[in-house]
Amino acid sequence: MRRLLAALALLAGAGWALDRAFPPDLSRLEAVGQEVLARDGRTLSTLPAPGGTWRLTTSTADVPPHLTDLLITAEDRRFRWHPGVDPLALARAAWQWAHAGRILSGGSTLTMQAARLLEPRPRTLRSKAIEILRALQLEARYSKDDILGIWLTLAPMGGNIEGVRAGSLAWFGRPSRQLDPAEAALLVAIPRRPEATRPDRHPERARLARDALLTARAADAPGITPADTAYALATPVPVARQPMPRLAPHLARELARSDPAHRIPSTIDLPLQRAIEDVAATALAGLPDRASLAILVADADAHEIRALHGGAFGAEGRAGALDLTRAIRSPGSALKPMLYALAFEAGIAAPETLLADLPRRFGSYAPENFDGGFAGRVTVADALRHSLNLPAVALLSELGPLRFASALKAAGAPPRLPPGADPSLPLALGGLGITLREMAGLYAMLGQGGEAAPLRLQPGPGPTPRRVLDPRAAGLTAAILVNPFPGGGPHGIAWKTGTSWGGRDAWAMGFDARHVAGIWVGRPDGTPLPGATGARTALPLLARIFERLPPAPRQGLPVRAATPPMAEMLDRLRLTFPPPGAVLEEGEGHVTLRASGGRRPLTFLVDGRPLPAEPAKREAAWVPEGPGFYRVTVLDAAGSAARAEVRVR
Repeated sequence: MRRLLAALALLAGAGWALDRAFPPDLSRLEAVGQEVLARDGRTLSTLPAPGGTWRLTTSTADVPPHLTDLLITAEDRRFRWHPGVDPLALARAAWQWAHAGRILSGGSTLTMQAARLLEPRPRTLRSKAIEILRALQLEARYSKDDILGIWLTLAPMGGNIEGVRAGSLAWFGRPSRQLDPAEAALLVAIPRRPEATRPDRHPERARLARDALLTARAADAPGITPADTAYALATPVPVARQPMPRLAPHLARELARSDPAHRIPSTIDLPLQRAIEDVAATALAGLPDRASLAILVADADAHEIRALHGGAFGAEGRAGALDLTRAIRSPGSALKPMLYALAFEAGIAAPETLLADLPRRFGSYAPENFDGGFAGRVTVADALRHSLNLPAVALLSELGPLRFASALKAAGAPPRLPPGADPSLPLALGGLGITLREMAGLYAMLGQGGEAAPLRLQPGPGPTPRRVLDPRAAGLTAAILVNPFPGGGPHGIAWKTGTSWGGRDAWAMGFDARHVAGIWVGRPDGTPLPGATGARTALPLLARIFERLPPAPRQGLPVRAATPPMAEMLDRLRLTFPPPGAVLEEGEGHVTLRASGGRRPLTFLVDGRPLPAEPAKREAAWVPEGPGFYRVTVLDAAGSAARAEVRVR
C-alpha cells in the first residue's frame, strides 16, 4: 500500500512538474482586439486583433444564459461534471470509429475544444492525446466558466471572425447579450464547419446547420422553450456581414495607443457621436476636394468630451488618417473673446467703452478689417460682435502681448509661434497656432466663469480646475457673444466665428450653460479654401450641432445673471504688468511695473522691498539685480494686494 501511495505521489509530483514546465499557451487568447466603450458602456468602436482577425474577449457574462445552455447541451452534456475528459464520450467515439472505419464523432469535450482553439493542430491521434493532456491542465487551473470563456472568445465564426461577441456584431450587428435563441443557435452551429456555413456565402447551409442543432438539442437546453424553438426555426439567417462598430475612429485609435486594455472606457455619448458624424458626413459631401472638417462637443461642467469627429477617416485625399482636432491651425478672430475678457479683467475697457475703428499704425504694423473698411467709433461690445480688427489690436497694445500669451498658456492653450518669435500684436487677430481641442477648452473656460481644466476623453477624476479669468470678466464676454444664429437655430448660445489669413481655416465656436462645441473647416495641407469663412462655412454647422444637444442646458449662461456693475470690476486692484509667470530678459534696463484699479497711492514691492514711485501714478520703475525668480507686489491705500511671480534670465 505504501509503495502504491508513493508511486501515486511520484506520479502526481511528476505531473505537477510537467504542468509547470509546459503550461498551456494562452497567447491566442490574449491576442484580442480592443473595444472602445461609450460612457454608458455600449460599444463605440472596435479594433481588430493583430493580423486583422476580429476577436474580442468574451466571458459567460457577455452572452445570454440560453446560449451557454444550448452550447453545453449540443457539445458536452457532462461538461459541468467531468475533469476535462469524458471517458464515456471517448469510448463511444472509439467504438463508432472501429465499426464504421472512419471518425463519426470526436469525443471532444468543451475543455478539449478549448485546448484545440488555444493551440490549433492537425486532426491526428497525437493531437488528440495532446488535447487530452491540455484539457486536464485547463481544468486544474481554471473554473468551468473560464474554460467556457476560452471557447466563447476563440470559436471560429467564418472568415476572419472569431468568438461569439465578434460573431454577434458581424452577423447580427448587435451586442452578444441581446442574442435571441435563433441567433444563439447559429453561433453555436457555425464553429462546427465555419467556412462551409458562413451565412454571407452559404446562407442555406447555415440555416440547415442551425435548424439541425435546434431540432436535435434545443428541447434539452433549459433556457429554451418549445415556443422559442418554433420561432427560431421560422427566423431567416443573415445573408450579409454587418460592419464592425467604428464610431469616432480617430479617438478610438488614440485611446488604444495609450491604453492596452481590451475594453477601454471613454466619455463619448454614443447617440450624440452618431448624430455629429451624420452632420459631418452631410457637410463633407458639399466641400471641395482635399477639404475636411473637425468637430468637438464637450460637457464644459464635467470637462469631458462628448463627441469628436477628427476628419474624413479613410479618405486619403482628405488626409483621413489625421485627427484634425489635434492639428495646429490659426484661429483667426475666434481667439478675440479671450483678449476682450482679459481687457475687461485688467480694467482697460468695458463693454460700453468707445473705441476708434479707424486706420492706425502700431509701429510698422498696420492691420485692416476683414472687409477692408472702417466703422469709426464703436463700443467694445460691438467691436467684438462684428469682429473688428483695429479695436482688438489697440486693446492688445494696452494689455501687452506677453500677458495675453501667458494667459492662454495658463488656460491650457500655449500659443505656437514661429521659431525665435516673441508674442506680438498679430496675436490679437489669431496670429498663432492652436488646436480645436485647445480652443474648446478656452471657450469652456468662458462658459464656466473663468475656470480652466483639460477636457478629458476618459472618465475619472481630473485635475482641479484653475482660475484663469475673473468670473465677472468671463461673464461680460459671454453676454456679448449670446446672439441669434443668422440662419436660425437654437437661442441662448454664445458663439464666435474666425477666419485665418488667406481663407485657410474657418472656425465656429459656441457654448451654452453646459456644453461647448467647436467646428474647424479647411484643407489639412494648409492651402487656402477659396470662399470659406467662419460665418459662411462653419457657423451653420455649429447651429445644427446645438440643435442636437439636450435642451436642458439652454436656460441662459449662469454667469450672466451674476454680472456685477462694471464700476465694481474696474475698481479692483490689478497688477497689469508683469503678468504671472512672465519671463523677463536681463540687461534690458529698467522694467516698468504697472497696476490698475485700487485706491491711490499705490506701493510697489519686489520681494517685500518697496520701490520709489510717484503717489499719483500707477507705475514704478524696477531694475532687476540679476537672473532669478522675484515676487512683484502692489498694495493700495485700502490694504488690497495683487502679486505675480516672475523670472529674470
